[in-house]
Amino acid sequence: MNIGDVAERTGLPAKTIRYYEEIGLIHPLRGTNGYRSFTDAHVHKLAFLGRARGLGFSIEECRALLALYEDRGRASADVKRIAKTHLAGIEEKMKELSAMRDTLADLVEKCAGDHRPDCPILKDLSEVGQDAP
Repeated sequence: MNIGDVAERTGLPAKTIRYYEEIGLIHPLRGTNGYRSFTDAHVHKLAFLGRARGLGFSIEECRALLALYEDRGRASADVKRIAKTHLAGIEEKMKELSAMRDTLADLVEKCAGDHRPDCPILKDLSEVGQDAP
């Protein structure tokens, strides 16, 4: 199967597939003509990677998960550890985003949004030493 077929079957762009090959996540076969040739196993790995990336796992986390997936002697605790660490990161980002939303919503509420130049949003943004939430 060629890269276009694999891209269609997995929903991944060909550029992404080539990148995954470049960084060693997949190893397609090469014909005598130099073209990549993919098997169903490659399609399955790429679909796995696409789903993992869609859940926000980093490339290195994907590499570890893929290695565990391919290791039939794996301990599910190792998989869970990676997923729990990633989940904790997502929860922390959600807290940060919530604080940003609250701050910005407060500033938007305080701004009259009329023809006058006074603007609490700009005032807040210009304050030295003011940290983002």
